[in-house]
Amino acid sequence: MSAAHLVAAIRLRRMRRRTMVVGGALALLLAGLALTLTMGQSFVPPGTVLRVLAGQDVPGASFTVGQLRLPRAVLSVLAGLSFGLGGAAFQIMLRNPLASPDIIGISRGASAAAVFAIVVLETDGPMVPVFAVLAGLGVAMLIYGLSHRGGVAGTRLILIGIGVSAMLDSFIAYTLSRAPSWDLAEAMRWLGGSVNGAQLSQAVPLLASLAVFGGLLVSRARDLEALRLGDDAAAALGTNVPLTRLLVVVAAVGLIAVATAITGPVAFVAFLSGPIAARILGPNGSALIPAGLVGALLVLGGDYAGQFLLPARFPVGVVTGALGAPYLIWLIVRVNRAGGSL
Repeated sequence: MSAAHLVAAIRLRRMRRRTMVVGGALALLLAGLALTLTMGQSFVPPGTVLRVLAGQDVPGASFTVGQLRLPRAVLSVLAGLSFGLGGAAFQIMLRNPLASPDIIGISRGASAAAVFAIVVLETDGPMVPVFAVLAGLGVAMLIYGLSHRGGVAGTRLILIGIGVSAMLDSFIAYTLSRAPSWDLAEAMRWLGGSVNGAQLSQAVPLLASLAVFGGLLVSRARDLEALRLGDDAAAALGTNVPLTRLLVVVAAVGLIAVATAITGPVAFVAFLSGPIAARILGPNGSALIPAGLVGALLVLGGDYAGQFLLPARFPVGVVTGALGAPYLIWLIVRVNRAGGSL
């Protein structure tokens, strides 16, 4: 077999593996949606669900499916896609699995702004997400600026982000300690990461964010993969490294900030999605889209488990946090045993 035929065969095999992974994730996501819409405290037959989705007024089912289950499922999928895409983009760009918005303070910036708006400014409704988005973007630019010294080093950015996150946690704790009881309950519900009380109207900003920022990330997937090889190698391959980094940071932060503003900080989804997708996909192309699908599965499955599969009801952020914390500890121990650095 000639070298050209061998390269073509390898590319075909990788394309098939990628198609299988993406197709399998989509199939699981559709199955999860079907389970969420049909099974709960009561069973709604699939035919009835389809009638509701088609716009028919079905007594009982129109409320249960159309106003309770469908908004939760849609927001779970869209928020999970956003968290997965944004987290994987950071991890790929900085070549470090710890470079997740959960870890480096971006999600905490959005959370701190939301708590400040609820407790201090006594704001509610659509203004809380606005504060969260602006703060997430501002914290990301602060961390990026502080870590930029002749280029952005992944380790330096992570350490600065962890420090900023710790300061924001202190600010949140101080603000909550002075909050009246009626504001404290709302702030704590938001901080837990939840799709309780979801409404379909909340899907509009998530869809817009995915269309703009998600589309930008996917369009830069090839350049993003080149950054895995290092800045010098990426530049030699024709990648505009500074422009790619700037666009990736803006797009990833936009996705994370908007999703956090709608659902609150759903813990560790951005952190887990990329590594899970990369392990399943292998060296078979960009992990961005698979990571987004994994994120959607994590939020959708976590919300369903928190509602119906555990002894008590928990918001989705509690369930995903229980999954992500052991992985974080295992990752740090593994790197330490290997003698590597974070």
